[in-house]
Amino acid sequence: MFWRMVKGALFRQRSKMFMIGFTVALGSSLASAMLAVMFDIGGKINRELKTYGANITVLPRGASLLNDLYGIGEEGRYLQEDELGSIKTIFWAFNIVDFSPWLAVNASMVSPADGRQDINLYGVWFDQTMELPTGETVSTGIRNMKSWWQVRGDWPGTEDAVLAGIGAAERNGLAPGGTITLELGGRKKTFTVSGIVSSGSEEDNRIFVSLDAVQELAGLEGLVSGVEVSALTTPDNDLSRRAAQDPKSLSIKDWETWYCTAYVSAICYQIDEVITGAVSKPVRQVAESEGAILEKTELLMLLITVVSMAASALAVSNLVTAGVMERSAEIGLLKALGGNDRRIIALVLAGLAAAGIAGGGAGFFAGLGFARIIGHTVFGSGIAFTAVTIPIVAALVLLVILAGSIPAIRFLLSLRPAEVLHGR
Repeated sequence: MFWRMVKGALFRQRSKMFMIGFTVALGSSLASAMLAVMFDIGGKINRELKTYGANITVLPRGASLLNDLYGIGEEGRYLQEDELGSIKTIFWAFNIVDFSPWLAVNASMVSPADGRQDINLYGVWFDQTMELPTGETVSTGIRNMKSWWQVRGDWPGTEDAVLAGIGAAERNGLAPGGTITLELGGRKKTFTVSGIVSSGSEEDNRIFVSLDAVQELAGLEGLVSGVEVSALTTPDNDLSRRAAQDPKSLSIKDWETWYCTAYVSAICYQIDEVITGAVSKPVRQVAESEGAILEKTELLMLLITVVSMAASALAVSNLVTAGVMERSAEIGLLKALGGNDRRIIALVLAGLAAAGIAGGGAGFFAGLGFARIIGHTVFGSGIAFTAVTIPIVAALVLLVILAGSIPAIRFLLSLRPAEVLHGR
């Protein structure tokens, strides 16, 4: 009898039930879309931010200390180039997007017209394919890491080509296709200027040459001054900050949690384990900005979810209350015949639940479609489905149904059969 009454109520008020289901569907679709994006957005934002450079710098131990104290490096302290492949063997190897070493030296540019001029010469990997200790190969270098650089001309393709910063090029009259003769320690070599780079930073005052060429010119074969690393990281929290100050102060459980989480401090620690005499430091401005952007974006998604479900609850409340008022005579008769409040409330909630569940299910799948559209539009890739979204959306739909029914239940409890049946 109970379910026959529920079915009859759904049929008689099908237009209102449809509107209730449609309202819940709108709210759940927006909520499921925002939650799906929020759970998958961390890696995508990290990958987007990785196009703007490295977030970890690896230096020799002594040079790192001087850099921290005075902002300068120290010549004569180097890292071994043949150890750099080990960076891709750490626990978080797959989070290392790109890395590139550099060898910085002070050289002279020899010109028949202007004599000798001092320049900052940087040996780098432009586009390097290297074999890892695991037997795998990886392609890396500043061409991928510095994708925002504006290059007029071409990237160097040989050891005899250089890339000149726009500041250095203007001071020394360099242009794509021209030649430049460099001298260091009595060694001379002539290069072709393949392109002029504009980066908007101090790099505009440098001359970039292949790492092998600078090592040969400086007599520093197999050595590098430092390494830039671009890694996908997890935003810092209290644990990562304590570990960054002193990993040995952590308990065994905290240490394992920190070591097995992609905090920038954990990745730096692991790099130091595989590179002899290295000290890895996060580029704080980049690392903290990544965390702040990610946290604010997730907060925005969460706020949109809460507002959408609150709006759905208000709309459902109005629709359910209007439906109960329309059925006041029927409800009054049920009370007069001995129906208790609990059974009548269950009758109202059953109809509301049927419409809400149908709308919530349809809205959930529509939301997943919206999430894919957002992913392809904003990030150029789909949003991965996360199973935890299902119980969260289900709980939110249930909360909307219960919250929306409260005003109707209060009206139902205050309804007096004698007054309703007498038309008052």
